[in-house]
Amino acid sequence: MKLLFKQRIFSWFDSYDIYDENGNTLFVVKGEFAFGKLLRIYDPNGNPLGYIQRKVFSLLPRFDMYEGDRYSGCITKDFSFFVPRFSIDYNGWRVQGQLFEWEYEIVDASGQTVACISKQLFNLTDTYVIDVINERDALNSLMLVLAIDAEKAARNN
Repeated sequence: MKLLFKQRIFSWFDSYDIYDENGNTLFVVKGEFAFGKLLRIYDPNGNPLGYIQRKVFSLLPRFDMYEGDRYSGCITKDFSFFVPRFSIDYNGWRVQGQLFEWEYEIVDASGQTVACISKQLFNLTDTYVIDVINERDALNSLMLVLAIDAEKAARNN
């Protein structure tokens, strides 16, 4: 299952539309004003599915992930030179990135690929393709990509 993650051009807060391969909206992400970055994820009908929130008081950037209102895990940026590294506390998953932060792979505890993420170049806004192996992992894969994108944006500002 492929998801196209595209940031909206004109928005006061970060907001994204996530489409499937046929252009159908699967998720809508809306940023909210909060102490730390907060991104809420909705289905196409506006029903809340989950959210990520940046922890303000942490040494390295950390985002907590919630499915509905239930805490499901977190992603933390690790201290590293050149190649970005993140620690994930969710189902034994881990993420590996490339030097320019355009390609990522999420793998599970057994080393099997959960999702491959690639950034499309030459777009006006951040645009990613998330190739999720199992549809049930789509929401959590999306939350990880949102956290990585938010951390990268904060670092570049």
